[in-house]
Amino acid sequence: MKVFVIGANGQIGKHVVRMLKDSKEHTVTAMVRKEAQAQELKQAGVEAVVANLEESAEKLQEAMTGSDAVIFTAGSGGSTGADKTMLIDLDGAIKSVEAAEKSGVSRFIMVSALQAHNRESWGEGTPSHYYVAKHYADRALMNSSLTYTIVRPGGLLNEPGTGKITAAENLREMKKIPREDVARVVVGSLNKENTHYKSFDLLSGETGIEEALKNI
Repeated sequence: MKVFVIGANGQIGKHVVRMLKDSKEHTVTAMVRKEAQAQELKQAGVEAVVANLEESAEKLQEAMTGSDAVIFTAGSGGSTGADKTMLIDLDGAIKSVEAAEKSGVSRFIMVSALQAHNRESWGEGTPSHYYVAKHYADRALMNSSLTYTIVRPGGLLNEPGTGKITAAENLREMKKIPREDVARVVVGSLNKENTHYKSFDLLSGETGIEEALKNI
């Protein structure tokens, strides 16, 4: 499968790109915002394109044409304001969905946020505009023609992954998960038909990723 990764220079995206590069099932094209980032990836043997989520859907469509699947791991980051969150996490995600539909992509995996589907859980911690962005971006994907999977991880850690997770439609525990394990779940979902048209919360747990994904 030819996989187009949006947010390839992000902390989850870097893990996803590495795993896809090492995979025998998939090839990867990394979308980054800067030419220097693209050159660094190309030197490492990864195909890369320069594009920006603040550009038009047509530009994104051009960049991803020829791909079979899109993985969206992009985010505006914790240091930006609500305006960037709306431009990247909401509008950028929706434009990516529109571009995927028009370019002939069939598979789309979105990295969202724990409980983004459940407004009653938005009360504390992360600003509500972040959840609003994730909620409506996810809804746009679910209402599209794409074969989607939406992964909603809890608090993100930079420590090495454990390979053990808890994944279910609705998890209310305020636990965390290494970014590496999120990437493993995303890549592992690509070819699993039982994850099609599914959205689920994701935390560290006691179940191996392969087994957990079979039970989604």
